[in-house]
Amino acid sequence: MGAQIIVLIVVLLVVAVLLWMSIKVVQQYERGVLFRLGRVIGIRQPGLRFIIPFVDVLHLVSLRVVTMPIQSQGIITRDNVSVDISAVAYFKVVDAEKSVVAIENVNAAINQIAQTTLRKVVGKHSLDETLSETDRINLDIREILDVTTIAWGVEVTLVELKDIQLPETMKRAMARQAEAEREKRAKIINAEGEALAAAALGEASDIMMVHPLALQLRNLQSLVEIGVDKNTTVVFPSPIMTTIEELTAFLHRESHAADQNTATTPAKALTGTPAAA
Repeated sequence: MGAQIIVLIVVLLVVAVLLWMSIKVVQQYERGVLFRLGRVIGIRQPGLRFIIPFVDVLHLVSLRVVTMPIQSQGIITRDNVSVDISAVAYFKVVDAEKSVVAIENVNAAINQIAQTTLRKVVGKHSLDETLSETDRINLDIREILDVTTIAWGVEVTLVELKDIQLPETMKRAMARQAEAEREKRAKIINAEGEALAAAALGEASDIMMVHPLALQLRNLQSLVEIGVDKNTTVVFPSPIMTTIEELTAFLHRESHAADQNTATTPAKALTGTPAAA
């Protein structure tokens, strides 16, 4: 009787273990690839699934998007500049069966091919293109990866260049170039301002030639503006200085004429008619 109970307990334990081994749960974000005696017999959808222990093997494959950082790569650009570039790739499994059967380790394979593709694509571009056309480079890398990974049941959804490290000498050269570019724009803007100012002054001078009084009014306005600051220096505009010079010359001529008249009058007196004896 005791031996039968022991056998029954052992049988129940074996059945419980076998039942536990036959029950599998497939999550919503997973798909199960079922192998029976080494052959794929189908894909199991999310939910509670039963398999035959020791006969069936259920591989669970996640369909979620995987974020994979691509470590920094030393790359020489088309114009022979050495840069270190790191990136990040996003991919997901679209065919669970291919991702298990066609490739041994899909994550490691994508990581390696992403590194080689990054070096190959960036090496075809110059440094300026690499810095300014990152969107096109990202798209090129993604398209090249898709051609290879589609056979593995994997789709690369996005590739982004994350960090671009430049040599210190190149950073200094780019800084000098940017400074020279800013100086060039500043000189161009200054020249354009001078040209506009010259045109405006030309128009103003034409108006003043037609209306001479406008120049005097402008001179008076300049004196008012100078006097607001309580300056001790008095500035005379050019027309006033010309007027003063003309007045000084006029007074000098008048004085010289008066001197000549004074010198001529005594001479006439001396040469007059002598008195009768």
